[in-house]
Amino acid sequence: MSPEQNERITRVGPGTPAGKLLRQYWQPVALLEELEGERPIRAVKLMGQDFILFRDEQGRYGLLDRDCPHRNADLAYGRLEDGGVRCLFHGWLFDVYGNCLETPAEPEGSKLHQRIKQKAYPVVEKGGILFAFIGEGQPPAFPHFDCFVAPDEYTFAFKGYLDCNWLQALEVGIDPAHASYLHRFFQDDDAEASYGKQFRSTSADSDVPITKVLREYDRPEIKVDHVDYGLRLTTLRKLDSGRTHVRVTNLVFPQAFIIPMSTEMTIAQWHVPVDDTSCYWYAIFTSFGKPVDKKQMRDQRLQLYELPDYMPRVGRFNNYGFNPKEQATQTYTGMGQDINVHDQWAVESQGKIQDRTREHLGSTDKGIAAYRRLLLEAIDQAANGQKALMMIDDEQARTFTGPPSIDGIGPEDSWSDYWKIADEKRRKSSQWAA
Repeated sequence: MSPEQNERITRVGPGTPAGKLLRQYWQPVALLEELEGERPIRAVKLMGQDFILFRDEQGRYGLLDRDCPHRNADLAYGRLEDGGVRCLFHGWLFDVYGNCLETPAEPEGSKLHQRIKQKAYPVVEKGGILFAFIGEGQPPAFPHFDCFVAPDEYTFAFKGYLDCNWLQALEVGIDPAHASYLHRFFQDDDAEASYGKQFRSTSADSDVPITKVLREYDRPEIKVDHVDYGLRLTTLRKLDSGRTHVRVTNLVFPQAFIIPMSTEMTIAQWHVPVDDTSCYWYAIFTSFGKPVDKKQMRDQRLQLYELPDYMPRVGRFNNYGFNPKEQATQTYTGMGQDINVHDQWAVESQGKIQDRTREHLGSTDKGIAAYRRLLLEAIDQAANGQKALMMIDDEQARTFTGPPSIDGIGPEDSWSDYWKIADEKRRKSSQWAA
């Protein structure tokens, strides 16, 4: 990849080619729970732009530019009252639509407020995440994916900060080969340890822990299919038993992936640029089995993230908790049981913005190569005013369901049918997905 191409697919500030593309999609800006409490307002930064996100007395959500249009004071410190957010400097009041409701310091009868408009952006809640649209024109419709249509009690949302560019953070999720190494555990017991449970649980239709399969069969065959939402990656590991381990993951354009966590749960995860050198991952965990225990899942994850900004408790600043004794006897990384820490090290160690001119892709990186081609094509389409992948309307959105995301062990000669049957079986047994 040339330096120019690397710049084109990583930089997302205003006026950049990739920034123009990503602004044409809904982007996560906060967890719903971040606007709970007595003062539901917070500053957010998205793709190098500063905003305030707030909830008014009527329960409406608003996203406004952060600087007051009067004298550019910071609205993040504003008072939530009288139907909007009021600037502390001179009392100008703005509602969720950016309308200026009052300019109280002006003379009696002044019409100035009628001529003032703060830039405002639509906000919707889906699966416990607040999404905003900061592009131009009509936003795309939300696909009817499981994470968006499942009842609230079957989903859980969380987020975490990463000190690197959004693209390298995303690419780890479409690299099926890394799990055989980065997330390798040398013991299969203690299945509830932290939330490395994603690889401690057993594959569907078997009693074999996923980590055992990944550890013992570390040369997977990877197939990449172009689908209407992006890419489907099928990873095959032929077992000595004559059966095949099948793992189906999905890249949802432009910057999300959906992967299996266990036989009963999937994870939909977005990588959202704060700016060019940092991002947040947002995830919706969707259960096809019993309702999720949101408090337990939240408490578990807060062992590794600090409020209010969901900053990791381990990172470059403390060597990711690296323990050489653990590396020799327990985990491949020596960085604890949590697979998010493993991924964090992998993507942050590439630098703030990965220099892709220095990399050498292998055959297992075919998903990454296919995604980059999609991304470059879509950047060109957006630059030319054309619709790119997943810029869908309401009618199209109803046809986007699932997508299936499976980790299981099936017959060697019919793996291509096995994952579809496994997905159908899971849905039929679900209380909501059937």
